[in-house]
Amino acid sequence: MDVTDLRVALVSGNYDMVRDGPTQALNRLVGHVLDSGGAVRIFAPTVKNPQVEAVGEVISLPSVAIPGRSEYRIPLGLFGEAKAKFEEFRPNLVHVASPDRASRQAVDWARKNGVPVLASVHTRFETYPRYYKLGFLEPAVEAWLRAMYRKADALVAPSEGMVDVLKAQRMHEDIGIWTRGIDRSIFHPEARDMEWRRSQGIGDDEVVISFLGRLVMEKGLDIFADTIIELRKRQVPHRVMVIGDGPARSWFEKALPGGIFVGLQAGTDLGRAVASSDVFFNPSITETFGNVTLEHMACAIPVVAANATGSSSLVADGETGVLVTPGDVSGFADALAPYCTDADLRARHGAAGLERSRPYTWEAINASMVDTYLRLANAKPPKRSA
Repeated sequence: MDVTDLRVALVSGNYDMVRDGPTQALNRLVGHVLDSGGAVRIFAPTVKNPQVEAVGEVISLPSVAIPGRSEYRIPLGLFGEAKAKFEEFRPNLVHVASPDRASRQAVDWARKNGVPVLASVHTRFETYPRYYKLGFLEPAVEAWLRAMYRKADALVAPSEGMVDVLKAQRMHEDIGIWTRGIDRSIFHPEARDMEWRRSQGIGDDEVVISFLGRLVMEKGLDIFADTIIELRKRQVPHRVMVIGDGPARSWFEKALPGGIFVGLQAGTDLGRAVASSDVFFNPSITETFGNVTLEHMACAIPVVAANATGSSSLVADGETGVLVTPGDVSGFADALAPYCTDADLRARHGAAGLERSRPYTWEAINASMVDTYLRLANAKPPKRSA
């Protein structure tokens, strides 16, 4: 079997609804498989005005909006017309990208029909409860995730750090790396725009600390705000620029008086905003890969981040930025302060980050994923009933 023989059924809770790192990675992968001659059919919830222009044929799954987070929808399952189209497609590989009911039904179908399953891990769902004062639920969430992942033939995760976490959680033994690439037509140092900075009320000599991501509490917004308050107490000169939007925006605006909120940015506008910052601060621990960290590095911006799966595999501590114990507000302030006053330090660490980001190309990354597809498909020919 080669790539032209592949018939991949991709089941995901979010393929084009909301623009984020996973949706961009999934769409690029599908595009690569299609361009290489393979076949892919996507099964995911759909909305009227998605944030992403979907690549490939998307079959809409019945779904309901998440209470309080209506931009996301939860698939109710793989049944009815969607299930008929799934079976009609006759996949020889099932790729599940979310741990919801539809993915679990797809996994069960694949096991019954002798079709291999690849599960990709995009988010540390087990960490979410702690941001809503429900941390005691974390072991239960891990067990719920394990029940599906151990039925797969293999897992892929975006970083070595996340692979270590998954193995420690006994999710699987066969876990590969599906890292992320960077679009260098968007993210590059030359995208820096001083005129745009001035239009946002930023002085040429002011140092901008940026935040990039969806404005939801699980991104560490409270730690970010507390750290900025600490910097202000220390009278460290800086400005704050928040790139993104989300349901916690009003909370974040109140927590960061004087902050510059530029809203959701995309394409070259996003690259301009990223490159126009001076240091990136990422306190989040929920990502499996730091797309936003890599985007800043590709723009030669130094990074201060939590020493967690999202950034620990990207940031070279003391060379391209600083890794800090998650939740350590004082430690984050200690790390940010020198960047706010030392232009040479920013330039050195930014240049080193740019060099470290260069190997992350989408073409090589997606070719490696196709190799994983073929390894699993060739190792497990489907039953005739499939």
